[in-house]
Amino acid sequence: MDTAVIVNLIIQLVAGAAGGNGLGKMLQQFNLGPLGNTIAGAIGGLAGGSWLAPMITAGAGAVAAGNAGLDLSAIAGSVVGGGVGGAVLTLIAGIVRKMFVGHKP
Repeated sequence: MDTAVIVNLIIQLVAGAAGGNGLGKMLQQFNLGPLGNTIAGAIGGLAGGSWLAPMITAGAGAVAAGNAGLDLSAIAGSVVGGGVGGAVLTLIAGIVRKMFVGHKP
C-alpha cells in the first residue's frame, strides 16, 4: 500500500472521530458517549472519506486517481469527507439507539 493512501486513511479516521464527537457535543440527544462517538465517527470517517473525498478532489481539479496523492486538495477532501461521514454515521447510530432505548426485548 502506498504511504499516501495510508496517510489519507489516518486523516479520515481522525477527522471522522472529530466529526462524531463534535456532533455528540452539539446534539446531546444523539450522544453515544465519548467512546461511542469516537468509534462511530471513525468508521463513518472511513466510509465518508472514501466516498466523498474523490468527489471533493475532482471538483478541485485533481487527477483521476481521486484522493490517492498527498496534495492539498486530497488532504482537504479527506478531512471534509471524513468529518462529514463521521458526523452522519454518529447521527444515524444515535437515532437508532434513541429508538430502542426503553424497549425491552
